[in-house]
Parts: sequence; C-alpha cells; structure tokens
Amino acid sequence: MQNLMRLPAVATAVGVSPLTVKRNWKKGLFPKPVKIGVRAIAFPEHEVAAVNAARIAGKSEDEIRQLVADLHNKRANAAA
Repeated sequence: MQNLMRLPAVATAVGVSPLTVKRNWKKGLFPKPVKIGVRAIAFPEHEVAAVNAARIAGKSEDEIRQLVADLHNKRANAAA
C-alpha cells in the first residue's frame, strides 16, 4: 500500500512553502500530484522521499528532472 501526502504535509517534509512545491512541479523539479477528489490532490510518499534523497545527495536540477520523469513513467506503467 502506498501512502499519499497532502500538499501542506509535503511542504513541511520538503522544507519549503506550498507555493514553492507548486512552482517546482511546474518546472519538472517535483512530481506532479495525483487527484484524489474533485478538488483534492496528494503526492505519493515514496516520490516525495525520492526527491528529498536526491536533493540531500546534491543532485543537479537536470538529474532531479530526470528522476521526476522516471517517477512519472513508473506511475504510468503501474496504471497500465
């Protein structure tokens, strides 16, 4: 079972504001959220952890973009 995190919890886990999380997902530096309701979104916890680990490891923005693309591909393949 995968846990989902709502935006305020993600912002706290990452250490930035919710607006910065939104900006980063639009830049491809953070995974896009999944819809969990008509007006509700959340993020898979393992994806948040993977991006945090990459930042801690000192990965470049290009490497993080590739990681995010890989996470999105895995998400799409899991749904297929």
